[in-house]
Amino acid sequence: MGAPEFQTPPLKAYPVIPILQADAMAASKPYVAAEKLNEAIGFPGKLVDGWQEKAVAKLGELRDKYRSLRVFLDACVHCGACTDKCHYFLGTGDPKNMPVARQELVRKVYRRYFTFAGKYFPQLVGAAALTEPVLEDWYRYFNQCSECRRCSVYCPYGIDTAEITMAAKEVMDSIGLGQKYTNEIIGKVHRIGNNLGLPGPALRDTLQTLEEEVKEETGLDVRFPLDEAGAEVLVVTPSADFFAEPHVYSLIGYAKVLHAAGIRWTLSSHASEAGNFGLFIGNYDQTRRIALRVRAAALELGVKRIVVGECGHAWRVAYSFWNTLIGPFDFLDARYPVPQHVCELTHDLLERGAIRLDREKNDHRVVTFHDSCNVARGAGMGGIARGQFILPRAIIRSACNRFHDMAPETIHENTFCCGGGGGLLTDELLELRVKGALPRMEALKAVVDEHGVNFMATICAICKAQFAKVLPFYEFDMAMIGGVHQLVGDAIRLGRND
Repeated sequence: MGAPEFQTPPLKAYPVIPILQADAMAASKPYVAAEKLNEAIGFPGKLVDGWQEKAVAKLGELRDKYRSLRVFLDACVHCGACTDKCHYFLGTGDPKNMPVARQELVRKVYRRYFTFAGKYFPQLVGAAALTEPVLEDWYRYFNQCSECRRCSVYCPYGIDTAEITMAAKEVMDSIGLGQKYTNEIIGKVHRIGNNLGLPGPALRDTLQTLEEEVKEETGLDVRFPLDEAGAEVLVVTPSADFFAEPHVYSLIGYAKVLHAAGIRWTLSSHASEAGNFGLFIGNYDQTRRIALRVRAAALELGVKRIVVGECGHAWRVAYSFWNTLIGPFDFLDARYPVPQHVCELTHDLLERGAIRLDREKNDHRVVTFHDSCNVARGAGMGGIARGQFILPRAIIRSACNRFHDMAPETIHENTFCCGGGGGLLTDELLELRVKGALPRMEALKAVVDEHGVNFMATICAICKAQFAKVLPFYEFDMAMIGGVHQLVGDAIRLGRND
């Protein structure tokens, strides 16, 4: 990789409020989805005639459909509590990356068309028409929000910037201004079945290769079954787990856990993707169509449980929305939660003594844990009652002897985003991603310096991909990122002599 065209910000002790740099990221924006791509998933493929009226109408439709959006648009008092909570603002210094300023891009348009004062006294209340320059700012800066929700933790009114971001993206998609990366992935799911466009035969060959590799490593026939009817468990995992490093080590870990526990399981070529990018654009129809593939596969294969792998937004959609999107799940075994996170499965097996781990096998690692946004805040590992911050750490402590958390103000619900979530994991946004990772890199450096940490575990495919890309910019080894089940897979006892 050649030298970047931007300067990586220096690591400092958290927290440091950046010097304001007006329009510092005004040039940052993703590619716009081409006409053919947009039309393939039901969006107009170019900016439509009468786009302004149609965009305003769509915003009104969303305001009426989602009471929360209207509350969020009406409630802000510009107190500034969220100002320094966004990782993109901390990394870039661009004032439009302050959550309150980013929200204002939509809020001023909302005031102009949907409030009495905005219609008749727009200058007095900061209302503005939806012009082309305003729309351009929407496209730039709502594609500089990873929908991580950290700002909402600190907002005294609970305003959720992510909901406003998703509404803005849905409005833009509806008038032909879709983001290429996100819409391309949604299209691949509909056409092929997963985010990476991996067809069924290639998937089967990949799984056979993994079986051979694990056989060579362990001497045991640990299976990676595909489309096996009558299995107890359907595992739905991000498609990166099938072949990309470090993701694949998590899939190997799942297979070893299920093998050791004697649980018959399967993957599905029809539902070979846990991720759901419909969430990132706030589109109910797209989110539901993607999720329906999982329900169809579970019914076809006759499974009794659905287990979701290490993927943050997949878990948020599954836990928060599956029941209303694709439920009820009365055909599954009522003894198990629907959905079940793979960490819940593994933790339960550890608690019952159904699997055993040797911590010493990870003694070459000093481990810390990164709480992923969609797990820690968006869905909370299924809520406090289901161990939102406890289970991954408990599993790590069972799998290794040396674990150290990062600073308390940077973990749990206060966690910093990796910088690549929300559909921003695309190379044309690399500068944004690197700068957005700054606060997490600062917290990581502190625990590296104090405890010698050399491995950061997480349970999100996007976090793994993002960190693998940006760690070298901050002079960390990209190999220090991995999954919780990578640790489990390395520590698990499989055979009599293990």
